[in-house]
Amino acid sequence: MRVDELDAKIVRLFTEEQRMSVLEASRILKVARATVQARLDRMSTSGVIGSWVPQPEPRAFGFPVVAFCFLTINQDLGHDAVAKALADIPEVLEVHTVSGDSDLIARVAARSNSDLQRVLDIVMATRAVVRSSSVIVL
Repeated sequence: MRVDELDAKIVRLFTEEQRMSVLEASRILKVARATVQARLDRMSTSGVIGSWVPQPEPRAFGFPVVAFCFLTINQDLGHDAVAKALADIPEVLEVHTVSGDSDLIARVAARSNSDLQRVLDIVMATRAVVRSSSVIVL
């Protein structure tokens, strides 16, 4: 699907304010409510908009330490198997396969720096991860 200027404006509006109503968006964009709804439906169906889910802020749930972990994995196991194993760790929020020096990047939440070390120890204990390095989000 080709995204035009109106589609981009709709996505930008709902990215900035997820709770905005379709009617409110139509008033801001000066188009019919049905136009905004049809565009949203089309973008959802075609995969332009991947999901409509809340993105909780880890800090609000008592996890003030957020880090990105760059992981090198045992290639024999494959990326999908390792990503699934990491997804079973509750503090692992996201896992992405990447190019470059690392194989995967994981976004991790922890209650403290020492708790982050505990989580990293769990990640390393999967035996699928051969090396990791982390950066803490400030």
